[in-house]
Amino acid sequence: MTATPSLFDLPPDIAEAREWAHGFAEKYVRPAAAEYDEREEMPWAVIEEAAKVGLYTPEFALQLLADSSGLLQPVVCEEIFWGDGGMGQALLGTFLPVAALFGAATKEQIDTWLPEFFGTPGDLAVAALCASEPNAGSDAAAIRTHARYDEAAGEWVLNGTKTWATNGGIARVHVVNAVTDPDLGARGHALFLIPPGTRGLSQGQKFAKHGLRASHTAEVVLDELRIPAELVLGGKEALDQRLAKAREGNRVRVPAAMATFEMTRPAIGAMAVGVARAAYEYALEYAGIREQFGRPIIDNQAIAFTLADMAVEIDAARLLVWRASHMFMRGKPFTRAEGSMAKLKASEVAVRTTERAIQILGGNGYTRDYPVERWARDARIFTIYEGTSEIQRLSISRALSGRRIQ
Repeated sequence: MTATPSLFDLPPDIAEAREWAHGFAEKYVRPAAAEYDEREEMPWAVIEEAAKVGLYTPEFALQLLADSSGLLQPVVCEEIFWGDGGMGQALLGTFLPVAALFGAATKEQIDTWLPEFFGTPGDLAVAALCASEPNAGSDAAAIRTHARYDEAAGEWVLNGTKTWATNGGIARVHVVNAVTDPDLGARGHALFLIPPGTRGLSQGQKFAKHGLRASHTAEVVLDELRIPAELVLGGKEALDQRLAKAREGNRVRVPAAMATFEMTRPAIGAMAVGVARAAYEYALEYAGIREQFGRPIIDNQAIAFTLADMAVEIDAARLLVWRASHMFMRGKPFTRAEGSMAKLKASEVAVRTTERAIQILGGNGYTRDYPVERWARDARIFTIYEGTSEIQRLSISRALSGRRIQ
């Protein structure tokens, strides 16, 4: 299969990047996907190849963030996840803490730490964003990881446990969301950079997951962890000013972790579209060659109409993703929760499409001999992480009504 079907003429550089990402997924990701899923291991060899071709580098991260069209990120995410969801998460998981870095850090912090997130060829690294906690997932205001400032030492002291962290524990740099003032709720949150080798950070449980099994997901435990004052993203002075405004009852900008999720929701939607498209294409090809009762099953209206619905839903989801990404990169606010719309639609399309693909393949689709079974397992996470479908609907309804819905 070729890369994403063109819905309209893309800028030449975007179209070229799409073909480049598709070619990488076809050559390196798909052939190894089943093996890494079965072994539940990080695909370091494939990440190494991505670094060699420029797909996994600080320079490419900067290129994604500088793309004013807003289309580079979603087309690349879609193609990599078309290759495989688990390996796609392993390849692109570092870009989540990158988004946090650019959303909250000073220029000096970005210049210093961005290269550390990726490492160098031959000494590759990954980074992790640690936001969720055992009792604080969708309810971000409920996090308990605490950062207190030790004036005498000029250091932050962090304590708490993070969970569901992509690359957690194996990352060279961890970006941790913590409470600096419990009385302010979410307005008292800040993001902290944890350098490699910092005492007090350890990996807790590594999760054995239903899907995305080639990606490492684990708990991160912080026990009296100490870091220099300057490792709060944005700088301590800016944080102190924001906290002072919040204590006075003034409005302050969205806490950094939440701003990161708003930035990445279109990207998550693009990933979901990639998995959905992979399943649709496979089911379409299978239906054309699988014969029952003397004819290909695609000649049966029930199968043909199912495939038609799958194609329509995938294109609709992609357009919502592209709109949201374009708006964000152009600095247009999501007044109708367009980011949540894109993530909601694409994630639910991925689940429905992969389930239908299994149904079209019948018994074959239920076995690990065919990839649709793996894609269905991978798709399920999109309705859960970085905001469940229920949270997306809550965000959309609040935006449409202008009211806080309980």
